Amino acid sequence: MRGALLVAGTTSDAGKSVVTAGLCRWLARQGVRVAPFKAQNMSLNSAVTADGAEIGRAQAMQAAACGIEPEAVMNPVLLKPGSDMHAQVVVLGTPLTNVSAADYGELTPRLAPIVHDALAGLRERFDVVICEGAGSPAEINLRARDLANLGLARAADLPVLVVGDIDRGGVFASLFGTLAVLDPDDQRLVSAFVINKFRGDERLLAPGIETLRARTGRPTLGVLPWRPGLWLDAEGGAAGEFAQHRQARGEQPVVAAELVHDEAGDEPLVGR
Repeated sequence: MRGALLVAGTTSDAGKSVVTAGLCRWLARQGVRVAPFKAQNMSLNSAVTADGAEIGRAQAMQAAACGIEPEAVMNPVLLKPGSDMHAQVVVLGTPLTNVSAADYGELTPRLAPIVHDALAGLRERFDVVICEGAGSPAEINLRARDLANLGLARAADLPVLVVGDIDRGGVFASLFGTLAVLDPDDQRLVSAFVINKFRGDERLLAPGIETLRARTGRPTLGVLPWRPGLWLDAEGGAAGEFAQHRQARGEQPVVAAELVHDEAGDEPLVGR
């Protein structure tokens, strides 16, 4: 079995998709055969693969970062909300059923083997698979039916990187609290933290980073700067609400753009 990593986040919109894409792109540049994976994605923004399968747009973007074609196995379960309480369940790119939020838990035992087989298949074909979590691993009310976060990490024995959004404030409490609410077997898999969306003098973070390491035993591997203008497709949730709020205030919406470029200046990863 080849290498794999799970990128989790303290919240939705913490930057999991971008960090996953960045890791994929960096590994691809080193000549590593890498693929993205997201076990379960909730989004109305979907992409269609060459063979007609429907997956999350983030995984299509991440596949582009890897320099490979997107496949259904990269996002085996896609939930497309029809309302606050119901969603269409798309499995391996094909609609399966419509369920309520309350009934979805009864479906997850059927979906879990599909998810695990999809990840195992990618790991056989690629050197590394970078997995993206969903929402937050600290959603302990959903842990028993979790397919995308610590449920996946535990099943596949994946190390977990937790990304925190400092732009929202309270990043150290979010990182510490995410680890603290997990049970010991889940905590064992959390290897390190990343602070995302930082604006300012990074030296000011040093005391907090050192205290976080002292209290958790986990290092903070990096502080990623705020990057305006990425305009990646939002999967929904907090990012979608923010976009709606901007439009409601009358701000000019973005119509089309070349969105994410290589540092080397070649073609954009998305928007092409």
